[in-house]
Amino acid sequence: MRKTLLALALASAVILLPTLASSWGDAGHTAINRIAAEKIPANMPQFLKAAAPHIGWDGPEPDRWRSNLEKPLNDAQAPDHFIDMEYVDWMKTLPADRYKFIQEVYEYRAQHPGANVPQPEKIGFQPYITIETYDRLKVAFRQYRHAQKEGLSTADAEANAIFYAAWLGHYVGDGSNPMHTSIQYNGWTGANPNGYTTAHDIHTRMETTFVNANPDVTHFADLLTAPVLLKDPFNDYIAYLRQSQSLVERAYQLDKACGFDGHGSPESREFIRHRLAAGSQMLLNMWYTAWVESAQEPEPWHDRHEARQCVAPKPAARE
Repeated sequence: MRKTLLALALASAVILLPTLASSWGDAGHTAINRIAAEKIPANMPQFLKAAAPHIGWDGPEPDRWRSNLEKPLNDAQAPDHFIDMEYVDWMKTLPADRYKFIQEVYEYRAQHPGANVPQPEKIGFQPYITIETYDRLKVAFRQYRHAQKEGLSTADAEANAIFYAAWLGHYVGDGSNPMHTSIQYNGWTGANPNGYTTAHDIHTRMETTFVNANPDVTHFADLLTAPVLLKDPFNDYIAYLRQSQSLVERAYQLDKACGFDGHGSPESREFIRHRLAAGSQMLLNMWYTAWVESAQEPEPWHDRHEARQCVAPKPAARE
């Protein structure tokens, strides 16, 4: 009887375990964030550099939200981790507004019912969560500047900036993985003249299993340079995603040569090391740009409704 109860308990525990689909795994995301923070230059807030271990620890945070125990959260944010760029090739320029993007996709679907363009959430919102989190970080930096200028404690603004910097790092890291930018995200689909794998395991093997088996690929600090000021953060980020997408077939070529099995090959290890470094470099660039742009003060907020006109009632006449 005791054995039966134990077996039932174990089975229940297995059923209740969160279902996680990590990108780059903890090791990759942690390294992307931590190394970027360690490269913070002297002309940026040094509290970010001091928080490098914590920013690294927070790198995998959005993957911790991908659990069937928090299903509404998982369902809402799952499309933020990817964008299948092939589905939006018809767009000359992606709008910087998430809801404008959604509107344009639905309009295109209505006008081209035979086109292979799925609903927006099936295409993915990866660049939108990235630019939205970037803007959150910029606001936190602005609040930090205000506190410094007014001689107040900067602790609260620092806490916000550290979290947003780490949160941003997760999605920038996702974008450096070619599998997060393409319909070929987990096994080749469609015409396959080169005989690439169609098994639905290459994604995890490449970004998690292989990285965990080869910790040296997370040693990429030597590949980073001083941060660059982005002229147009959203469109520069789209260009970064397209560069990542251009490497999808290279990933499949390496896999076909058993490059992501065990210790792989020098070529496969360098491929992953450079992709992790690309994520860390873009993250550092975005942090730096957010810091520089945070010096600009926005216009005062105006309520979009007309100001309420309050007219006091006239006192009643005495009889």
